[in-house]
Amino acid sequence: MSSSISILYDTIRWEEKALFEAGKKKGVDIRMVDCRGLAINLDSTVEEFGTTIQRCVSYYRSLHSTAALEGKGVDVINSLNTSIYAGNKLFTHMLLLKHGIRTPFSTVAFSEDAALNYLEKRGYPMVLKPTVGSWGRMISLLKDRDSAEGIMETREKMYPIYQVYYLEELVNRPPRDIRAIMVGDTVVAAIYRYSGEGQWKTNMALGGKAEPFKVTKEMEDICIKAKNAVQGQIVGIDLMESEENGLVVHEINNTTEYKNTVRVTGVDIPALMIDYALQSRK
Repeated sequence: MSSSISILYDTIRWEEKALFEAGKKKGVDIRMVDCRGLAINLDSTVEEFGTTIQRCVSYYRSLHSTAALEGKGVDVINSLNTSIYAGNKLFTHMLLLKHGIRTPFSTVAFSEDAALNYLEKRGYPMVLKPTVGSWGRMISLLKDRDSAEGIMETREKMYPIYQVYYLEELVNRPPRDIRAIMVGDTVVAAIYRYSGEGQWKTNMALGGKAEPFKVTKEMEDICIKAKNAVQGQIVGIDLMESEENGLVVHEINNTTEYKNTVRVTGVDIPALMIDYALQSRK
């Protein structure tokens, strides 16, 4: 069996370049495949891809290309199930609950009126998130009814997925969260992500800063359970330090970014990913 790995992408970021270089250093035949130029004949034998690391930024390209390749017998990391489960915050939340993993308190409403009525009973503030999305986009802090109505009115005119109102408690926590990178059953590195100036979100794309986090046994156990809940192989897991409930998992990332984790911790995550892909081949 040849040691070949395909990296499927739609945008070349630092992470994809690092994966390519890590493979080259190990003497692995790395094939870079731009999903935007990919056409897969679903009724014939698929072209040889080798083990494929899914790195598409687009949720829909990632989901559907994984489905097509996996259906043709290609070993894709992560699998279609992980793409589905981890790609949707509601699906992730329900699986985490099922597996006994603490999460922020959340609810889902299926119309603007239902969401507003719930907020009146529950009370403000709460955080409104799209069930599908990344980089902190379209996440809104609802402080009162006026702000909630204004934000929801806009979303009523958008694509139907944005008319599913996923509401999450504003967790009482330090101004940071934790990003843990899992390769197999190991948290290979983790960082604190601090909110940028004037921000309450911790996304690095919004100007946050990062510091190393020393992985604890408690945190690794939580991450292993969370990864298994979504049937993940290589994932990023985001946790918050709730003052009331301890560590809670609020997101799992199927095609996780790890540039800042490598920069801050010095851990060669791309090399570990390549090693995992080589070892996991069917």
